[in-house]
Amino acid sequence: MKTKFSLILLLFFSLISWSQQIEVSGVVTSASDGMPLPGVSVIVEGTSRGAVTDFDGKYTISIQSGQKLNFSYIGFKAQSIAITNQTTVNIALEEDVESLNEVVVVGYGTQKKADLTGAVSTVKTEAISRTPAAQITQGFQGQVAGVQISSQGSPGETPQIRIRGTNSLSGSNNPLFVVDGNFFDNIDFLNPSEIESVSVLKDASSASIYGVRAANGVIVITTRGGSYNKKPEISFSSYVGVQRAQNILKMANAEQFTTFALESGSQAEIESVEQAIQRFGRSRVNPNIPNVNTDWYDEVLRDAPIENYDIQVTGGSDKISYSLGGNFFSQQGILDMKNSFNRSNLRARIDAKATDWLKVGGNVLYSNAVQYGDEGSAWQLTYFAVPILPVFDNNFTEADPLPYSDAREIGYRGSQNPFPLMDNADRRGERRRIVSNFYTDFEILPKKLNFKSSLSYTYRGTNERIVQLPYFVTDEYQRSIEQSSITLNNGVGENYIWDNILTYKNNFGEDHDLTLIAGTSFRDEYGRNFGASGNFSPESSFVRNNDKTWYIQNTSPDSRTAYDGGFRNYGFSYFGRAEYQLMDKYLLNLSFRAEGTNKYDETYVYLPAFGLGWEISKESFMGNVDFVNYLKLRASWGRVANDAVGASNPLSANSITTVFNDTFYNGIEFETVEDNISWEFTDELNIGLSAYLFDNRLSLEADYFVKDTDNLVINVLQFIGTGSSRQNVGGVRNKGIELAATWRGQFSDDFSYSISGNFSTLDNEITSLAGQPVLETGTAEARQRIIVGQPINVFYGWEIDGVYQNEAEILADPAAQAAIAQGTDISPGYFRYKDRNGDGILDAEDRTYLGSPIPTFYYGGNIGLNYKDFDLNIAFYGQGGNVIFNSNRQEVIRTQGRNIDADLAINRWRGEGSTNSYPSSEGYRQVWNQRLSEFFLQDGDFFRIQNIQLGYTLKQEKLPEIRLTLTADRPFLWTKSFNGFNPEVGFDGRDTQTYPTPSVYSLGVQVKF
Repeated sequence: MKTKFSLILLLFFSLISWSQQIEVSGVVTSASDGMPLPGVSVIVEGTSRGAVTDFDGKYTISIQSGQKLNFSYIGFKAQSIAITNQTTVNIALEEDVESLNEVVVVGYGTQKKADLTGAVSTVKTEAISRTPAAQITQGFQGQVAGVQISSQGSPGETPQIRIRGTNSLSGSNNPLFVVDGNFFDNIDFLNPSEIESVSVLKDASSASIYGVRAANGVIVITTRGGSYNKKPEISFSSYVGVQRAQNILKMANAEQFTTFALESGSQAEIESVEQAIQRFGRSRVNPNIPNVNTDWYDEVLRDAPIENYDIQVTGGSDKISYSLGGNFFSQQGILDMKNSFNRSNLRARIDAKATDWLKVGGNVLYSNAVQYGDEGSAWQLTYFAVPILPVFDNNFTEADPLPYSDAREIGYRGSQNPFPLMDNADRRGERRRIVSNFYTDFEILPKKLNFKSSLSYTYRGTNERIVQLPYFVTDEYQRSIEQSSITLNNGVGENYIWDNILTYKNNFGEDHDLTLIAGTSFRDEYGRNFGASGNFSPESSFVRNNDKTWYIQNTSPDSRTAYDGGFRNYGFSYFGRAEYQLMDKYLLNLSFRAEGTNKYDETYVYLPAFGLGWEISKESFMGNVDFVNYLKLRASWGRVANDAVGASNPLSANSITTVFNDTFYNGIEFETVEDNISWEFTDELNIGLSAYLFDNRLSLEADYFVKDTDNLVINVLQFIGTGSSRQNVGGVRNKGIELAATWRGQFSDDFSYSISGNFSTLDNEITSLAGQPVLETGTAEARQRIIVGQPINVFYGWEIDGVYQNEAEILADPAAQAAIAQGTDISPGYFRYKDRNGDGILDAEDRTYLGSPIPTFYYGGNIGLNYKDFDLNIAFYGQGGNVIFNSNRQEVIRTQGRNIDADLAINRWRGEGSTNSYPSSEGYRQVWNQRLSEFFLQDGDFFRIQNIQLGYTLKQEKLPEIRLTLTADRPFLWTKSFNGFNPEVGFDGRDTQTYPTPSVYSLGVQVKF
């Protein structure tokens, strides 16, 4: 009894002691310099109670005896201290610049970010996962300085990517993707949940070790693995959303179009309006216009669903780690036809410690995607379709399957209606990928010398079927069975890469740190393609609505064509890298690769590179510079080669027929011009600065680069004859400045924030054409040029000096009078062009360079807010300094009787003083006003809110972690003057009504067990 009473008393006093409140105070300082740290969070573990140190680093807080105090501060290692009966607790926090200690994946290895000498950036996986898209590269947009991405809206389409500009005129300018050691041109098979890390190797010194595939930069991706000694973690995530067309182009409505047509003075246009009234009736609102007012973009666009489901299982024991995952993605297109993309992925990765000195592992990813492509011509047809034409015409009583209207019934040349093409096209494409990597890692000398051998294998299979189905409107307007067709394309490709790498690491005393890498790489790429096409036969078993009959065997034998092709590229490389550190502040990085391939006559190419680094902040003279926590100066140079240019074409003989003295003769014509293709080389100098300032709140990266591409492949005209050959005699330079900065801070214990941004400039210039004055590109109506001293594909045409307001201005202009004397009609409302050479004649000599399709600057950034369990992230992106050619406006040069955009309809010249920028209705249709001029070029400047995501994370004991998100992707776009859906029209700068990139509004959930 006495013992029980003693135990009760002990428990009672223990409870009193436990519940006793203790007031603890102290000072928090920096362990490196002893300076007080203001704004340090002091939190009672297991509660939301806390305090923040004042300007002098002091704090006071009440706590129960036995509990712990957690001290945390950005840029310093967190500490936790158990409180018993102390009333004073002073603590010194050690610096921990997390991003500097971050391990970055580079060529054939890893490095701490603090040890980098080149221009290497990383992309956070959470930034990628915030973007609901089929292609993860769309999530890169605006995240990395020096990386420009042009998005594509069609489901499953791959965005175009440029790293530090355009290097080649004949070859690919896309970067190399390295996924777990495998080489890819695109990564359309990957899902964000499968990615562990992304490194962007921007400069030549970082990328050259990957050889001739790395001329345009390298994006290195590592897929997720498991963790040793970790219990199984199961995570499920999903989002569902809706896509909606953004910034829809406004076209002229029926009244605007009719007014424009009547003002044009064209009898054909006037008669077409009258025929539309006769066929479809008069409008009750305005009897002078037809009773039709079709908004064609409203008709062809739709809201479309997007969804994603993902499950991952990771974990491991002390010997084995594993990661398993599956994913399903589905996206419907916003073009109202059979247009979609679905992808299913399965992934597995296992790493094992077989012995103390041997590790083995491998990963396999299987991806199967089905894409129904859009009808590309539908966008132009929609732009040109007149609003006085309905989608369906009930006068076609025997039409099948639907009574599509046809503009030819009211006097126009083409049908203009996009729906017959959209509804009667089936563009099915299947893509299968197997991506695998297996390795063995031998530790020869513990922590000093190891050897790794890895084999990567990729299989890709494509199966494309394009069917143009028949439809019937009248005897005159139809696609008969004989005109309907099927095209089949099948391709198989395999890629083997076998890498063997020996790595040596050692410290010599306290001042010398050395890492050596030597390796070999064997690459073998194989591809085979087969295709066939034909027109369906009425005598076959073909049935329009039964895809089981859509085969070549149901086509007419005399309409069938076929092709068979293939390739094989292989190469063997030696490479090495030396990383040396002196006193942990002087850095040297040397690399070299010798690569041999079978593509060109010059079998081997040699690619050296070096980098230097100086950690200035570790010098003694920086001891009193309190606001600088870390400062490093970087400089590097490297050479890369580009094998993405097609090999030389062999000389050939062609059969010809000619006539001499009224007699036919058959003969042979031999080519006399021979290609001479070898490597394109790019030498790049990079100078950079890395810094952490103001108690590590501000991180800064700045780079200046100059890239010179020599041996540029261009067409060279012959001195005799009209032939040309491709030769390595050109040159192009890209140079620019890149800035990236991040500021992190806290308003209170519960409220933190981060602001990051990047800004890049790009100056692209042709430096050599081997003495040729100019190379013409573009089209005859919209000429672009390649010329020394100008960017690639600069637009070349006439400057506008206003609009003629009256006859007196025309009479006073010698250039106008000279044109009138030659039979050209010029009236008020026509453009006045600049006579640049002052000779009184407007001709080709008055043309000038009107702008470049290449942006001179682009930028991006993020604003992040975290309040307790809520988080908000806002991302933005933009570019400027380029021009866009509005090819749709100029297409009127080919044929009249097409619709116009509302901007032109509203702002057209309507009389003296009405405008000095737009032509009249009559003038717009005239050849004088249709030459390439500033009127058809628009500023490419834009600013976009890229992504807004609001998240809430629920963490409770004995419950799974749950995260909910609301996301608006690309909800807002501002443009300076661009009149279209999306100013990201591609790197040629020509807006041909490409598929618009939609806004996406989605709801997501993630659960971790």
